Amino acid sequence: MIRHDQRVRLLYKTILRLHRGLPADMQSLGNSYAKDEFKRHKTCNPAEAQVFLIEWTNYAVQLSHQLGLGIKGKPSEKIGEYLPVSKLDDLREEQVIQLYELMKAATGQVDDPSTTESSEKKKK
Repeated sequence: MIRHDQRVRLLYKTILRLHRGLPADMQSLGNSYAKDEFKRHKTCNPAEAQVFLIEWTNYAVQLSHQLGLGIKGKPSEKIGEYLPVSKLDDLREEQVIQLYELMKAATGQVDDPSTTESSEKKKK
């Protein structure tokens, strides 16, 4: 039987290999995000570890289909999928913030310093 750490390492390597099929900017962002997430996984509890493996496995399967590596072998016209609002309810606050930061990085959005400063002043 395969140990948990072996399963995680295999999944991580599979995801990095799948990312090779992405455009360079998406590959870089995906690799960076996966690396960060898999490092965080090392300190999670067993229940979170199970959810982690299921979600990342689903991601790997979905990405392989979108890249045309599935049974049909035809690449999808788009990569990714929309996240239903109902899924946000299942996330912790720090996960929502992390998801927002990822969205900004993926879309090239940059915080406007004047907006950030004024909103920080309002909080005080």
